[in-house]
Amino acid sequence: MINAYTADDENRLSDVERDLVERRIRVLGPSYRLFYEHPVHVVRGEGVWLYGPNGECYLDVYNNVAVAGHCHPHIVAAIARQAAILNTHTRYLTEGVIDYAERLITKFPPPISQLMFACTGSEANDLAVRVARAHTGGSGLIVTETAYHGVTQAIAELSPSLGRHVEIGAHVRTVPAPRTSGDVGRAFADGVSAALEDMRRASVKPAALLVDTVFASDGVFAHPPGFLGEAVERVRAAGAVFIADEVQAGFARLGDAFFGFERHGLTPDLVTMGKPMGAGHPLSALAGKPEVLEKFGHMSRYFNTFGGNPVSCAAGMAVLDVIEGEDLMGNARRVGVLLKNALLELAARYGAIADVRGVGLFIGAEMENERIAARIVNGLRERRILISATGPGANILKIRPPLVFSEANLDQFISALGAELAVL
Repeated sequence: MINAYTADDENRLSDVERDLVERRIRVLGPSYRLFYEHPVHVVRGEGVWLYGPNGECYLDVYNNVAVAGHCHPHIVAAIARQAAILNTHTRYLTEGVIDYAERLITKFPPPISQLMFACTGSEANDLAVRVARAHTGGSGLIVTETAYHGVTQAIAELSPSLGRHVEIGAHVRTVPAPRTSGDVGRAFADGVSAALEDMRRASVKPAALLVDTVFASDGVFAHPPGFLGEAVERVRAAGAVFIADEVQAGFARLGDAFFGFERHGLTPDLVTMGKPMGAGHPLSALAGKPEVLEKFGHMSRYFNTFGGNPVSCAAGMAVLDVIEGEDLMGNARRVGVLLKNALLELAARYGAIADVRGVGLFIGAEMENERIAARIVNGLRERRILISATGPGANILKIRPPLVFSEANLDQFISALGAELAVL
């Protein structure tokens, strides 16, 4: 992680921050990482703002989990109200859980009509892989070269972005991420065909193509709409299914579609969701076609103690209320166009920006190299603006604020980014 805190940065810390870092390392162990060379200490959030212990405020241009903004009053009230009434598992009849499932399923094209709840995107993807294997009788899985799909044992094996020390599964084949020019769809499909051929030679029966539909960890690739279609056709012709990972792209973020797969004119066989579903409350889901879910349902009971509990579903229902009631998809579309245009203007002035990609409020700005990206990420943090970086070279600024991000917020961000580029 190029913009992470290391022990060499200790002199940046206040006494309070130094104490917190020492306590954190002592009790949480070595696997956790902190963002930024100078970590951010936050005590509360509201809308697009995160606040430090002394009242300092940070503009959040990164956190897609808080889809409706941090601590949205309607969502907070829904969680508190349901927690005061009932919270239990899904083996009892609870009307609110069914109400939420019925409402959420209307966001999908008609062939997708059933849901299974979990707590995290990792769990949803893990479940999707189990369902795909049961349905197809295959074991082979295709992901992109820098994919991230989660942290369970099975899904870590499908997440090359976790690093070289996390081994890719023997049943997994990786394909290059989409290109930025030429026949993008054909090139991506050819990579998928090569993976299928490699499976055939190894006597591995394919089960699924699993992609994050905005290719976030690969560097953010959203154009041209429709480029995924040919790859999906080839996968299905080989007897496998298409799993759309909407954990990052879903829930109105892209502005012109509620889910990323819609931009490609596709109906997936399975769809996974997480992160923004509960606006920070642990809630995820797998949606699918009944015929794809059927065999798994007959072969295996599915139960998740906390997956789909009444409080999480109340949070999920409230998130949909806000997305629809405040037209957050329209805001993502409108502000997203302005954001992308403003970044393109900066790219024309500063050669450090090599490309600008994405759609809605999920934009990647490719920098010339990792060093420049790290300087900008950490420089913006000192200006109290929070973003991160992604991609195989860790050189792509990842810009994905809460969907209540306004034109005024955009102006503040672009002004600060421009100032950082000017000092490079």
